[in-house]
Amino acid sequence: MKRLRFPAEVCYLLSILVLSFAVAMVAAAGFGVSMIVAPAYILSLKVPFLTFGQSEYVVQAVLFLVFCALMGRVKLVYFSSFLTCLLYGAVLDLWRLVIPLLNPAVTEPGSMTMAVRMVLFVCGMLLTSFSVALFYRTYLYPQVYDFFVKGVSARFSLNRTKLKIAFDVGSLAVAVALSLLFFRRFNGIGVGTLIMTALNGLLIGAFGKAIDRCFVFEPLFPSFAARFAIEAKNA
Repeated sequence: MKRLRFPAEVCYLLSILVLSFAVAMVAAAGFGVSMIVAPAYILSLKVPFLTFGQSEYVVQAVLFLVFCALMGRVKLVYFSSFLTCLLYGAVLDLWRLVIPLLNPAVTEPGSMTMAVRMVLFVCGMLLTSFSVALFYRTYLYPQVYDFFVKGVSARFSLNRTKLKIAFDVGSLAVAVALSLLFFRRFNGIGVGTLIMTALNGLLIGAFGKAIDRCFVFEPLFPSFAARFAIEAKNA
């Protein structure tokens, strides 16, 4: 089957829109957010003047410093991953502001009927994995969470799917520690968090294979794209 050509830059923008919407859906469902965004979500619950998106800036800034230390260098283009974080956080807050069902000030998370909550969670989980798989197929750097996995797996020739699963588990551990530290109970994490921890890496891998069977992503500006190379490609 001949694969369709798709602009990598459009893939990047689509990834930001879909991921931010998916995260807002999962948060509204009230079963617990994904392990990746849980530390930022818990921080936003603890610090009232920080929105969910703004808390993402704080957490991802710390992770970015860890990434640069592991890479053993700092390149100017690395900072574009934080630019992605800024865009993602702004769009996330926008989705939660303009859609009443996703706005915690209008509709308290988890206050809908069980059927609505389940639809929000399942769709949000699937869209999260799909959007991350898209991020991995554009040369423009994804937000720091996914850039960390993409860059470190390439730098040390690690299996990306396995590293993603390990990263998810580590994020869950940090989220649990923050929740207990701030609230002395689980807040922002729950059964949904555990489900996403178990399935997220596998779903991303499955979506990635399905996408690769149908599409090939090519930059509209090849010379510009070459500036974003991290390391030699990881199999």
